Amino acid sequence: MTSLDKPTDQQEQGAATDARSATEAALFEAFGGVRGMVETTVPGLLFVAIYTVKRDIHLAAIAALSLSVLLGVARLVGKDTLKHAFSGVFGVAFGAVFAMMSGDAKNFYLPGMLYSLGLAVAYIVTSLFGYPLLGLILGPVFKENLSWRTRNPGRKAAYTKASWAWGLILLAKSAILFPLYFWGDATQLGWVKVALGIPPMLLSVYLTWIFLAKAPPPIDVFAEMEAAEAAERDREKEPVTEPAAQPPRP
Repeated sequence: MTSLDKPTDQQEQGAATDARSATEAALFEAFGGVRGMVETTVPGLLFVAIYTVKRDIHLAAIAALSLSVLLGVARLVGKDTLKHAFSGVFGVAFGAVFAMMSGDAKNFYLPGMLYSLGLAVAYIVTSLFGYPLLGLILGPVFKENLSWRTRNPGRKAAYTKASWAWGLILLAKSAILFPLYFWGDATQLGWVKVALGIPPMLLSVYLTWIFLAKAPPPIDVFAEMEAAEAAERDREKEPVTEPAAQPPRP
């Protein structure tokens, strides 16, 4: 390879920047971005604010659910993905129904707390078994599917580290919230849960971005399959040449 063929420092920096940008875009797509974080926090904030002032579970729950529905409709009008549009609505709906049926305002937050705890366990357990959950989530987003498990050990290590980070951060969050659920009152639990809504998520996404930005680039298995299919079609189109006739032997 000549000096002209070797990538320059500027080209390498440009490739690294493109990889980091792609990683950032994929993370925002997978987790809904800052908007998704806000949308999961604001209904809970409205619930605890109304309940703190009015002490009316039904009014607070209906207001939070109505706001969540409006946010979901706004996503649909903006032609966003159905996953981001409905995930927040379902979470708030479960909490609202549970709180109103039980008559305990703290139960508005219980479904989300159980979900976070279960997710923390899933991140840790899948990492222990060599199938880190974050790789299963982000693999299709990066068009690499499960190629990171067998063909890209650097990315498997990054997904494992990131999954451990998510699991431990969510466990720490649960360790703060569940004692408040059992021994605190609804307003204490609500305000602390709102305060712990966005910062842990931002920290988890940031650590994931750091780990993946330093990892090898993903293997685009979709591009590989398309290239293989194109090569197969080209072979099928090649004309079949008949062997030249041999002259008769004397």
